[in-house]
Amino acid sequence: MTQHKGNLFILSAPSGAGKSSLYKALLEADSNVRISVSHTTRAPRTGEQHGREYFFIDSSSFLDMIAEDAFFEHAQVFDNYYGTSKKAIFDMLDQGLDVILEIDWQGARQVRALYPDAIGIFILPPSMKALEARLIGRGTDAEDVIARRMAKAVNEISHYDEYEYVIINDDFEVAFEQLQAIFVAMRTRTPLIREIHSDLINDLLS
Repeated sequence: MTQHKGNLFILSAPSGAGKSSLYKALLEADSNVRISVSHTTRAPRTGEQHGREYFFIDSSSFLDMIAEDAFFEHAQVFDNYYGTSKKAIFDMLDQGLDVILEIDWQGARQVRALYPDAIGIFILPPSMKALEARLIGRGTDAEDVIARRMAKAVNEISHYDEYEYVIINDDFEVAFEQLQAIFVAMRTRTPLIREIHSDLINDLLS
């Protein structure tokens, strides 16, 4: 497998655990981090822009990309397709950028099968009660939707041990510091230093 100059991170969590708030704070604080933008066949919602929230394409083009093995992972959700482009990810990694894939445990398995060096981070809530309170506090979902999210959360959380790192998001500032620490530490891994600083290492050893 080709060595890239950036790290690929998988970020997963049950809905309401604070995953989006954490990665958005990291994007603001660290110019070397990018969030993956997925392809989708669903129509843009009000305020969404092509290339920012998603790459919006038609079903025929999406199926062509599947046939070309262009995706790391893809899934059909109801009547729409969603997928993560290999080329888009590799282009950013080759630039030395760290890339976050915000996907669930099933998508994470697909990515790991193709890119074993991906680094998994799972965000846990401090309790199920706190998780429910956060979902209610968002004020965006009806009671039945919240109930479905809570039921789904148990299954999602059961896969936490498939990830290299687990952050319990009780105190946001502490969780954010832990997330930052993981990203910084991964940039000093031997294979990356060998790739990025090969001239220096060769000079030191000559």
